[in-house]
Order: sequence, then C-alpha cells, then structure tokens
Amino acid sequence: MVTGNDAEQVKLLFFGQLKERLQCANYTIAIKQPLSIKQLKSHLISLQPSWQTALNNDLLIAAVNQQIAQQQAIVKGGDEVAFFPPVTGG
Repeated sequence: MVTGNDAEQVKLLFFGQLKERLQCANYTIAIKQPLSIKQLKSHLISLQPSWQTALNNDLLIAAVNQQIAQQQAIVKGGDEVAFFPPVTGG
C-alpha cells in the first residue's frame, strides 16, 4: 500500500466468482496519482501477486463510482471501483 500525505484512498469491490477466487470482497488502496483501470490492476497485482491470474483477464468488467468503465477510464482518490467476472449466458 502506498503511504504518505499525498496518497488518496480508492475503495475496491469484487463480485461473483472473482470475489471467491481472490478470497476478498473489498480492498482499499492508496494512490498518489490518477491511474487507468488497467494501471490500477497492474498496481494491485504488484501488491497481491497471487491475484495475477484473476485480474489479468481482459474480460473483467469494471465500474467506477457505479458506472461501467473501459480499461482506459481514469481512477482517482476517493473513487470506488468494482470488478465483476465476465457475464456468461445460457
């Protein structure tokens, strides 16, 4: 976790099978500057290497502040980011 006076908190939520695979429903990290969702996932993997397989999936759905977002979307301090596994039909 990044520490320091200039770091801001981002709340992360994990749902469905992703939550089960990570064994984590929510997680808070501090970031010093805005990051894209793709950069945020890389940062998470550096903090939690065992999450690499689950988070490296380009089909993961992300939402920033309850709005579906693309991998290039920017996350800043104070945001809430939710990750969902890919939706399967049947």
